[in-house]
Amino acid sequence: MKVTAEICVIPLGVGVSVSKYIAACGPILEAAGLKPQLHAYGTNVEGEWDDVFAAFKECHQTIHDLGAPRVHTSIKVGTRTDREQSNDDKIAAVRDRGSAM
Repeated sequence: MKVTAEICVIPLGVGVSVSKYIAACGPILEAAGLKPQLHAYGTNVEGEWDDVFAAFKECHQTIHDLGAPRVHTSIKVGTRTDREQSNDDKIAAVRDRGSAM
């Protein structure tokens, strides 16, 4: 099943700056072929359900391996059965209606 998802990973117990932990997830998501799109409060991905959640699990393990004793993650997931739609398609649909976002 194809899925689009947003993940926001928050390492806890590592101090104020968490960018090195977030950056460690980028190569994992890319290697899984999920077309990650980083934004200010998370990352959007798209792919097969099992691939997406396997990559999310690997991100958690990697962050723990880097020394974070706790990891809090928020995940939003969407699926469609009527047609395939990428994250780029969703963005284009809004922009086609005149939005500059």
